[in-house]
Amino acid sequence: MKKILVFALVALCAFSLFANGAKEASGSDQIKAVLLTDQTGIDDKSFNAAAWRGILSFYGDNGAGRGTLYENITAQSTDEYIPNLKNAAEGDWDLIITTGFTWGDALNEVAAMYPDQNFIIVDVDYLTDRDNLIQYIYEEEQGSYLVGIAAAMQAKKDGIENPKFGFIGGVPGATITKFEIGYFEGIKSIYPNAEFVDYYANDWGKPELAKAMAKNWYDSGVYCIFSAAGGTGGGTIAQAKEYRMAGKNVWAIGVDSDQYEDGLYGTNGESAVLTSMIKKVENSTFDALTKTKDGTWKGGVVTQNLANEGVGYSKANPALSQEAIEAADKAVKGILDGSIVIDKTYKAALAKGLVPAGLSAIDD
Repeated sequence: MKKILVFALVALCAFSLFANGAKEASGSDQIKAVLLTDQTGIDDKSFNAAAWRGILSFYGDNGAGRGTLYENITAQSTDEYIPNLKNAAEGDWDLIITTGFTWGDALNEVAAMYPDQNFIIVDVDYLTDRDNLIQYIYEEEQGSYLVGIAAAMQAKKDGIENPKFGFIGGVPGATITKFEIGYFEGIKSIYPNAEFVDYYANDWGKPELAKAMAKNWYDSGVYCIFSAAGGTGGGTIAQAKEYRMAGKNVWAIGVDSDQYEDGLYGTNGESAVLTSMIKKVENSTFDALTKTKDGTWKGGVVTQNLANEGVGYSKANPALSQEAIEAADKAVKGILDGSIVIDKTYKAALAKGLVPAGLSAIDD
């Protein structure tokens, strides 16, 4: 009887080891993460899409683990932010990821309620300092300065003496202001007397608003429009495509992700997206997932910028002139060595006379 019992125990241990080995091989013991976004979801081809790329890169399974290891949950309105956060915190997720400053207040409240749950947020650095929260911010003004220089140099190459430039934002706030100010200051470094216009759609997911404004601006002589508006910015690209196909010399500038392909038209690789301000949100999601898995998690603020390749600009469009590229690359060196300093607020840029009064940008 003892021999039988020993044999049974050995068999049970062997089965347990096998089961554990199978679990490890299948990847089911990996950490689990959920990405909470606004209504534009991961198909915005911009900000949220970049966050999702970081998740896919970390798991390396081309989406096979969606629904088990990771998932995206969209909120149709801000009223759903707190319920979605609470539901996620009550679930089986090791990491809860939120993207965008509009999640700030909701996350600050919920993170306090679940001290053992790890959270991250992108574009916020002012929440209560907690061990369970990492806040990732970007120096968007740096990348935006580069695309401003590129747009201005392209206009100069085209022989335009007094070009006009536009900026379309999504929801106004300090983060989007950094995009706008950087862009305008880059242009000002080439065209000191350049004319600017701006507009905020107050929404991340209404491309029709950006398209209508872009049409008005292009018709009034605006040469290039930079949109930092999530899915709303797709309307700018759509209008620029229509007009370039009709032979008009106008441009759109993409944001967050490289939106060159979104601007493609014709058969020879032409794109209405001259360049894109690259904001590598995927770096944040990948970093947070790595820290969660490795046990190196530490709450606090993490800054992404040119120095750590968190921001940049795209050279994908063959139409982007060599002069524009050389000028932007020279500016990269200047930013890194400190000889070029870019303002982060409308108030500071306005005091220096680098932007006009009456813009819609806000610093709060």
